[in-house]
Amino acid sequence: MDERFVTDELNRPDADLDLTLRPRRFDDFVGQTRVVERLDLAVAAARGRGDVLDHVLLSGPPGLGKTTLAYILGNALGVNVKATSGPVIDKPGDLAGLLTNLERGDILFIDEIHRMQKTVEEYLYSAMEDFVIDIMIDQGPNARSVRLDLSHFTLVGATTRSGLISAPLRSRFGLTNRLNYYEADDLRAIIERSARILDVDVEVEGATEIGMRSRGTPRIANNLLKRVRDYAQVKADNVITRDVADRALAMLDIDTYGLDEMDKRVLETIVHKFNGGPVGINTLAVSVGEEPDTIEEVYEPFLIQEGYLQRTPKGRVATPLCYRRMGLAVREDELPGLGSSSP
Repeated sequence: MDERFVTDELNRPDADLDLTLRPRRFDDFVGQTRVVERLDLAVAAARGRGDVLDHVLLSGPPGLGKTTLAYILGNALGVNVKATSGPVIDKPGDLAGLLTNLERGDILFIDEIHRMQKTVEEYLYSAMEDFVIDIMIDQGPNARSVRLDLSHFTLVGATTRSGLISAPLRSRFGLTNRLNYYEADDLRAIIERSARILDVDVEVEGATEIGMRSRGTPRIANNLLKRVRDYAQVKADNVITRDVADRALAMLDIDTYGLDEMDKRVLETIVHKFNGGPVGINTLAVSVGEEPDTIEEVYEPFLIQEGYLQRTPKGRVATPLCYRRMGLAVREDELPGLGSSSP
């Protein structure tokens, strides 16, 4: 099997910093309480029956812990975790190679599962339901189908675009869970745990300040912590206080509300160049020099969630909160386009 298709992380030493920051047990996983509770219960039940865990679908924005939960499941069950991603599996033979190498109870983790080729996805149906896979050998008059029996396994799929997963595939997942953005207190706890692993002193106020600017995302929180750690190491005796965190994050152009340089560029473009909107996503993308998909998937969710931006049938519109954050006075009835939203 080509090594580019799969990696095995069970009992792998922590080879880099990112892996060491990942919790390995449910008890160490902060936040997503209901999701963790459901998964922990499912694992306990499967172990009690000596059965294989049902297939699991994890959805939600990037950086919230979908991959981490997949490895925690493997650790809790005491099985191997084979990891790959949807775009990498471009032929049915690649999928067959992955599935036939699994042992009973093993977890196959497919990240970005919504980006799998349709022809490959259809092979998953029988694999997930009946634990068999039919492979076509040769072509034309000599073509024949070969059925391969598979060990009972658990498929853990992760997606940032759950709406793009077909109904037949979605229906075959017994456990479907959505991860949501984290509260500030949970992010503070994550930062304090990561700081202990990174061997840097962080005060509660410092951890809180970083958490408030992390856009509700643990991955961003850990990345910011590393950058603040560098600043503290060089300029603050390796101690992260609120003031140190504020100065370090200001140097990274991240303001007190968690808005970074591109966030502010998007909002300023809508307000100043397009009179508050509405403006179409393609026009906005050209104006800020970014791809439309990147704006929709990376920047807009946070701006909409925080109330700075609204999607309408005619385009993107800046909200009154956006104007206030930018120090501009405007009456709400003067803002164009507000009042109806599009999905």
